[in-house]
Amino acid sequence: MNPIPLQPSTDVIANIQGQMIEAIITFVTFVVAFVALYYVSKRLFKHGVQQGMQSRGVNATVISLSVSVAEVLALLVSVAAASTIAGFQVVMAAFATLSSALALAIGFAAQDLISNFVSGIFILRDEPFHVGDWIEWNGMKGVVREIQLRTTKIETFDNEVITVPNSDLANNPVTNPVSNDTLRLPFLFGIGYDDDIKQAKRIIVEEAKQIDGVLSNPEPSVRLTELGDSYVGLAGRVWIGNPTRGEYVRVRSDFVEAVKERFDEEGIDIPYPYTELTGEVAVSELADTPLVDQRDPVSG
Repeated sequence: MNPIPLQPSTDVIANIQGQMIEAIITFVTFVVAFVALYYVSKRLFKHGVQQGMQSRGVNATVISLSVSVAEVLALLVSVAAASTIAGFQVVMAAFATLSSALALAIGFAAQDLISNFVSGIFILRDEPFHVGDWIEWNGMKGVVREIQLRTTKIETFDNEVITVPNSDLANNPVTNPVSNDTLRLPFLFGIGYDDDIKQAKRIIVEEAKQIDGVLSNPEPSVRLTELGDSYVGLAGRVWIGNPTRGEYVRVRSDFVEAVKERFDEEGIDIPYPYTELTGEVAVSELADTPLVDQRDPVSG
């Protein structure tokens, strides 16, 4: 019998050595290509994003987030390009397929989170309101205390804090009464049909001019806007120059109180709704109606 050789042949060893050298060269090529590509692409992406957004006056939070996203994109591009250079096309194809499936699954599972995240970016970029602004949306109102990428914290006028998803603010109408330097404050006064309209209008304007915080330009005005069931509606309009919620409430309260007291002094009625019923009520005679014994026949 011929003895079984215990050592591999020279050809096998040479083949293994060749494969190891090839693998080392491929790996070194990948590492060198990745480092070079990532260094260059990261600097280019980061610089381009920062310069482009800063020139447009974009919020610093959005710039920071965009730079982070650009760095991740630079990393992915560098890995893909280095793998192609090193000859990892098959591996990259499988990785791309797996990544696509994973991204699709994550997208379906976190679509609400992504929606709020994207809405936060647009809010920070478009700046429909700022921290400290008084806003109104969906029948709610409050002062913005913090704007984050996913949510916005709003403090109500009852000192409650509401955490609102940014998609609610981005996809619904939001009123910002303090976005401009001035704000018009309207109030509807109702007077009786027998009262003097010109006198009432004169009183409203005179009292408005006496209120602290009311602007003289534009000056206060009054317009007849309604003919109600029991009143004539006069809309008094004044402008304030410091449109905060506190100033709005103070001026409105002082304005209404002053006009009410002046109306009382000059005999102008502020009617309230009432309903007058007219007609007759008839009562039928019950004298001839026989009485019915409703006692229990067993117990009676």
